[in-house]
Amino acid sequence: MRLGALALFLLLGGPAHAETVRVAVAANFTATAEQLSRVFAQQTGHELLLSSAATGQLYAQIVQGAPFDIFLAADAERPALAVEQGSGIEGSVFTYATGVLALYSTTLDVTGGMDVLSVEFDNLAIADPQAAPYGRAALEVLSALGLAEAVQARLVIGDSITQALQFVETGNAELGFVAASQVLGKDNVWIVPTELYQPIAQDAVLLERGVANAAAGAFMQFLRGETATEIIEAAGYRRE
Repeated sequence: MRLGALALFLLLGGPAHAETVRVAVAANFTATAEQLSRVFAQQTGHELLLSSAATGQLYAQIVQGAPFDIFLAADAERPALAVEQGSGIEGSVFTYATGVLALYSTTLDVTGGMDVLSVEFDNLAIADPQAAPYGRAALEVLSALGLAEAVQARLVIGDSITQALQFVETGNAELGFVAASQVLGKDNVWIVPTELYQPIAQDAVLLERGVANAAAGAFMQFLRGETATEIIEAAGYRRE
């Protein structure tokens, strides 16, 4: 039924008039989604309404019936689950970005990466690893470096990657693992080698509610295109 619905939706073609698309967007991707939204609106006249939170929190809202048309997750797991449990449209899932993890501080020199993690500090911020893939990746890095036990008592956990960044920028943590896109252009950043954590594939999925919204399909197509790719890569993500 869902494949049939998707096929029917694609056959409807372009929008007859401007519409609004409600998008659940992973916290790390908020600023980039805002850029995409502006360009998409200029090209089509459609409007995106973005709701940002940790991927796990957004998924819970979707399962409970939140009125979203599209889900831009920070992982591949939740969009796949959304399809399995009936909220997502089979065949619509694709990877729109691959996330990059960074270590960031406003007070410590983190450019040496592992070196700074071995010195004295009080708090290291990460996103909730149960809800945010970037938090899970941070734990993988600590484990790969053999530092998981040494820093366990000094971890401060943000609800999302946005809050983890806020902890660092407000001085509640001397350093923290964040998305590279959040600290693009800032000094004192260590881009974590990708061999230290599992790839952060960020998948998009069209939701059941979006099938009736031609603008939702138009945005999914836009997200696959060259213009979106340029914006996403310029924001610090990889496109693979």
